[in-house]
Amino acid sequence: MESVSSSLGQLLAIAVMALALGMDAFSLGVGIGLKGVRKLDVLQLSSVIALFHVLMPLAGMAMGYYVSGLLGGVATSAAGALLLLLGGHMVYSSLRGEEVRSINHRTFWGMLFFALSVSVDSFSVGVSLGMFASHILVTVLMFGAVGGLMSVLGLLLGRKISHQLGGYGEALGGAILFAFGILFLI
Repeated sequence: MESVSSSLGQLLAIAVMALALGMDAFSLGVGIGLKGVRKLDVLQLSSVIALFHVLMPLAGMAMGYYVSGLLGGVATSAAGALLLLLGGHMVYSSLRGEEVRSINHRTFWGMLFFALSVSVDSFSVGVSLGMFASHILVTVLMFGAVGGLMSVLGLLLGRKISHQLGGYGEALGGAILFAFGILFLI
């Protein structure tokens, strides 16, 4: 019975992390959506973002397993500190009000740039999760699905809501990661 509740707890934690990481994709989608997007743009950009939300945490987890072997008992503290820094940076960036540069999201390089910019934090979280030997397949599939879905929602809602909500979405995502960092350190 403990194993089932432990697995459900881990699944819930992964889902919440996926939502937190997806806030960046949502925020970016809102910003790009305000410029005007076609349905094909929504499909292409959200697919690339979903792919990057799978690949980046995988790369991070591979590094996390390696780092975990080197650090031993310090791994939990290092992972918590990494999540604290990442969450703090996301909140700081959203409060600074940085605007997305005028890069054409319809080009191959533009899509790669945007997908990479919102999935770099997935790499960092992957490093942290790699230190804890979490369920790789479930984690990356959930990160990818939620990242893709959040980008679709942001792109579609971008025409209807103000740019400021995108910043709040990033701040909320950062706050959630920051909270997970604190939980790992306690």
